[in-house]
Amino acid sequence: MEKRDEAIAKILMKESEEFRREMEAHQRYERILEELNRRPHLTPDEEMERKKIQKLKLAGKDRMARMILAYRKAHPETGSGDAP
Repeated sequence: MEKRDEAIAKILMKESEEFRREMEAHQRYERILEELNRRPHLTPDEEMERKKIQKLKLAGKDRMARMILAYRKAHPETGSGDAP
């Protein structure tokens, strides 16, 4: 994530309950995936669960990215995306 987007994410964490929920879910999914990935072997059910969690995590990341983009469009003073 770019520094500008990180700054927006911090703002959204304070201002948006929806963004906070998405971030908390994203972090929870990350912890679950880390635990599953530490295991040397997964059962078929665990492998299905891992794939499901990966999809949920990605979908949440996409929703957060859309919220960041919407914030950036609503607040052009945060930059256009061309600056580092």
